[in-house]
Amino acid sequence: MAHHFKRKFIARDISWLSFNARVLQEAADPTVPLLERIKFLGIFSNNLDEFFKVRVATLRRMIQLGNKAKMHLENNPQQIIDEIQMTVLNQQGEFSRIWEDLKRLLTEDKIFIRTEKELNREQQKFVHNHFEEEVSANVIPLMIENIAQFPTLKDKSIYLAVVMWEKANTLKRKYALIEIPCPELSRFTILPSPKPEEHHIILLEDIIRANLPEIFSYFGYDQYAAHIFKVTRDAEIDIDEDISLNIIQKLEKGIKNRKKAKPVRFAYDREMDPGLLEYLIRRLKLTKKDNLIPGGRIHNYRHFMEFPEQVFKNKKQRKKPFEHPELTDKRVSDTILKKDVLLHFPYHSFLPLIDLIREAAFDPDVTTIKIACYRLAAQSKIINALINAVRNGKDVVVMLELRARFEEEANIEWKSRLEEEGAKVLIDIPDLKVHSKICMISKKSGDHKFINYGFIGTGNFNEKTAKVYGDHCLLTSNQKIMADVNRIFNFLEQPKSGINYLKDCKRVIPSPVYVKREMLKLIGEEIKQAHKKKPAAITLKMNSLSDEEMIVKLYEAARAGVKIKLIIRGIFCMLTENKKYEKPVRAISIVDEYLEHARVWIFHNRGKKKVFISSADWMTRNLEHRVEATCPIWNQELQKELIDILDIQLKDNVKARWLDNNLSNEYVQTKNNKVRSQVAIYNYLYKKAKAVNEVSSD
Repeated sequence: MAHHFKRKFIARDISWLSFNARVLQEAADPTVPLLERIKFLGIFSNNLDEFFKVRVATLRRMIQLGNKAKMHLENNPQQIIDEIQMTVLNQQGEFSRIWEDLKRLLTEDKIFIRTEKELNREQQKFVHNHFEEEVSANVIPLMIENIAQFPTLKDKSIYLAVVMWEKANTLKRKYALIEIPCPELSRFTILPSPKPEEHHIILLEDIIRANLPEIFSYFGYDQYAAHIFKVTRDAEIDIDEDISLNIIQKLEKGIKNRKKAKPVRFAYDREMDPGLLEYLIRRLKLTKKDNLIPGGRIHNYRHFMEFPEQVFKNKKQRKKPFEHPELTDKRVSDTILKKDVLLHFPYHSFLPLIDLIREAAFDPDVTTIKIACYRLAAQSKIINALINAVRNGKDVVVMLELRARFEEEANIEWKSRLEEEGAKVLIDIPDLKVHSKICMISKKSGDHKFINYGFIGTGNFNEKTAKVYGDHCLLTSNQKIMADVNRIFNFLEQPKSGINYLKDCKRVIPSPVYVKREMLKLIGEEIKQAHKKKPAAITLKMNSLSDEEMIVKLYEAARAGVKIKLIIRGIFCMLTENKKYEKPVRAISIVDEYLEHARVWIFHNRGKKKVFISSADWMTRNLEHRVEATCPIWNQELQKELIDILDIQLKDNVKARWLDNNLSNEYVQTKNNKVRSQVAIYNYLYKKAKAVNEVSSD
């Protein structure tokens, strides 16, 4: 990806596409197990869908608004859109090449994906029966020629565009649409196979294709052709304009509007009947600039994240999370009231967080539980524990961020469940999303005093994602930290008048405003040390680094000679190569089996290291438009643990890519022994746990 314009930053959207290219590299990597490679194609595809819905849609709007739409780092939206088009077409080419390669490997493993034309007699019969019993009730064909009002096509769905005619009269053609009923039914069906060692799979759309004569028997045609297409719509919910509606109505309206928003991409099978294609483009009011993307037979590869696992003989099992050694066989709260514990997911088990709330729900001395949730698991054990707490007479306050993108509907449901039980649910803070990961439990401790304990983390309190997201969570009863967590909750409970609560935080640094201010100050301190020719260093790990002011400050630090090391998974707008840098900036991105989600910041601070974990990335939205919490880690042992983990990641020479100015995504290769950081971290933590357990059992 070459950039021709002189620039101080890499455009955010282009850098995001470069991240998605790293996901595609995983799908292409022959050392990754086949099933995982297929899933990476699914992740790539899902990412790209969201990117078009949100970012491309936003750039489109900026073009419509002209000069009024000044946005962060996007000075020339048209230029960026052109570059996106080029990049995405190249990536789609690479995607198709990888998929062909994977199909070949599946065949070698005796796993065959069959189309409706490749079935033997027994399979045809099976597909016919399966259609009758499972599928037909979910199939509603639309005859589209004579409808005055063209139906609103759903954003996440794929459609079969069907054309029918008679052999004797090819000119008289009829058109129809069928929505493929996914997720109601699985996209993949396992067929009876002719040989015991083989596995045959058919896609749902091909089951429907095989049964077109039944579906349309009424019309008496004998020739059918059917091809897949899909529409991606603008998904930025515009809720800011409508001040009068309360947020729930706004969101429900927004979700409805999202269903009929403007298409930002139309992807179709290039084999589609040209007459039908023209007809669809006209009826959907699309123009050439609406990203018409010709593709292959299959669309919506995001379902490949659910590719049937049972057909693989030697599936690589994920390593199971293990118990943190301080939390085995005792009540979590008893341990935390004595000492701080730092959990590292997905290596450590997530259960202690649920247990902590469960214990509080039954503890007669606990009076209050407060928690801020962003994305919850579908069957959230956290919510169940909170509901038990309410039933046991505790005051429960839950901050639910209803605007967590694509989770809005689920979170609206949780809200009503909790309120029915009698919990207090906080939702609406105008202009701020609540993204902090905090929990506080208050407990009576002798002589009318209260003690607070809880946790503060870098990732969502979601037991499902905790198995695959790399995050850190501090469990603590440190009263200074908890006093600040309490201040953040006070602010959330009265946001209009409560901004002073954030200002009064002494140890935990809240966002908006304060994280940026503090971090600029800490970088400034390192710059001062570098000017005095004293050791100065900054190590930052996060998902995204795109805030202009923070990047400019890091440029200043690099020129002054501060040693800068960066581990950034996704968006990265900083230029790492510059002749004026006193010391080279070392920046890598790790994409591997687990999603690197943690935020950890380390400052040399004249040898007395300052270490923080945070829920915030260095993006303008996190620093200025969200409520975030950044927590110092003081305990020397826990500090060392985090520093060790980051050191392991900085040595990764298997899954790390350099973040250079040209976004080339070259793998880091060094002469040292192979270090795959996620495996090495697992071993490091497991060994530590074993050592502690051995000592305690002696």
